Amino acid sequence: MTMQLRFLALGGALALSAAAMSAQQRPNGRGGVPPAGTEEPGVSPAEIQRMFDGYALMQAQQFLNITDDQFARFLPRYKTLQDVRRQSLNQHARAVNELRRLVNTPPIDEGQLRDRLKALTDLDATNDTEVKKAVVAVDQVLDVQQQAKFRVFEENMERRKLDLVTRARQANRPKQ
Repeated sequence: MTMQLRFLALGGALALSAAAMSAQQRPNGRGGVPPAGTEEPGVSPAEIQRMFDGYALMQAQQFLNITDDQFARFLPRYKTLQDVRRQSLNQHARAVNELRRLVNTPPIDEGQLRDRLKALTDLDATNDTEVKKAVVAVDQVLDVQQQAKFRVFEENMERRKLDLVTRARQANRPKQ
């Protein structure tokens, strides 16, 4: 079985797992709200992220026309890029939350705010450098046309993710 077929099978398994988990969250598999006190734990954000990462990886292989040989080198670099981006976003969010806490807790200490702002600026600069290194590592596996397609692909995946989040939020709103 080629590497492509293995990952297509993996993608199918992920899709079925997501559907099964979704069905388990609904009583009798029919949708609706479970009776009070019978809620089962839903899919965690980390599980959703892993499923989306697997989906994105398969889509990247197809969209970029990555050969099996390229894929063996592309996979760890792409996963590293995803991890670096996720870690950067989490660190940035924590730093901004610290700023929020400081500005919402009187009396405001301007010296401490100045220090936290500088730390945030430094963190963002460091993270930008790390993301760029990870992108360069991915680019080393791809030819120029694939590199251009990769930039388009990443934009498409980000839009797709935002669309899915928006739809999920709308589906979870209480009906009026």
